[in-house]
Amino acid sequence: MSAAIATPHAGAPASDARIGLRGHLRHTGALIRRNLLWIRQDPESMFDAVLFPIVFCLLFVFVFGGAISGADNRQEYVNYLVPGLMAMMGMNIAQGVGTGFNQDFQTGVMDRFRSLPIGRASVLIAKIVVEIGRMLVATAILLAVGFALGLTVSDVPGLFAAVGLSMVFGFGVMWIFLTLGVVMKSAQAVQAMGFLVLMPLQFGSSIFAPTSTMPGWLQAFTDYNPLSSLADAARGLMNGGPVAHDILITVAWSAVLTAVMMPIAVRKYSTKA
Repeated sequence: MSAAIATPHAGAPASDARIGLRGHLRHTGALIRRNLLWIRQDPESMFDAVLFPIVFCLLFVFVFGGAISGADNRQEYVNYLVPGLMAMMGMNIAQGVGTGFNQDFQTGVMDRFRSLPIGRASVLIAKIVVEIGRMLVATAILLAVGFALGLTVSDVPGLFAAVGLSMVFGFGVMWIFLTLGVVMKSAQAVQAMGFLVLMPLQFGSSIFAPTSTMPGWLQAFTDYNPLSSLADAARGLMNGGPVAHDILITVAWSAVLTAVMMPIAVRKYSTKA
């Protein structure tokens, strides 16, 4: 680890307010390197990013694709499903951020970081930057599987825009799970809470099936579900269709989540006993 964060100071840890922008960037870069080296030493930590997109894509295409689009028209369902799964990948990786962060507290890693003269936000931002990288890996694998199953993309710049939009939303959601990782007592509790939140959001959305077949009360829920907006925006960006409203809703949700949860996560991390 960089010498800039290697030597603890006696007394109270340094406040973020006393560390300049260059210091934050230097600390964040060193911590990003530390997290990447940890992944290199523990490649099993990438299993979720590598296997989830493969399993989910194959499972839903071959189990539900025939029922939704007809056995002879699975390609249509692939074009519908893959953009939706891009939104789902972000949520699943975000949940892993919380459980991993909590485990770092349990093993004493975070106690050591908090004793060092480094910016509190740097620790959290470094964690999120690495997780965004894992999201990109998961998305690349998802798209590779999708293309192998017949995915078509009519707008290549739109594809990259859809990936970027998924990253933006994932960035906002990660602050929620980082907060849960700090305040919950165990990684299992974080995982259970994440499951309770993610399941209704994922299945009560347009990720897996059109919402027109759902009951009216559930359609009302899906209309306000940000995952529906993200999935619909990704489909429109990749293969044409109206996107302005869904992009606006997704960006607004991302901005609000970041603005509200980021300071809460930093404060909880700084004051955790």
